[in-house]
Amino acid sequence: MDKRTLYITGEARTNMDNAITKIYGVFYMAFEVVEETGEIVDVDCNATLKLTQSFIRKLFLCHSILEESQFLEQEVAQRYFGSSGKAILAAYRDARQHYRQIVGKS
Repeated sequence: MDKRTLYITGEARTNMDNAITKIYGVFYMAFEVVEETGEIVDVDCNATLKLTQSFIRKLFLCHSILEESQFLEQEVAQRYFGSSGKAILAAYRDARQHYRQIVGKS
């Protein structure tokens, strides 16, 4: 039997000169998360380049949205040098908060 998963999004603002802002207005990240464990089984975002989407996916995939938050934030800070770094962190934190609210973990 498959594990029950949840679809959770997070959003953040990017710089006014960022292509994401010009095209979409807001940066979004979407996570498919195993409800019981918080394991991230899929990730997507509205970045404008496929390589950016793929890189972000690799950073978050197979990690726990809650238990590995410090590690995930360090990975973004130490490995992502695009203009949307702060937005990625903010969108992740927003999604993490939504997950907490849904499953009742503080």
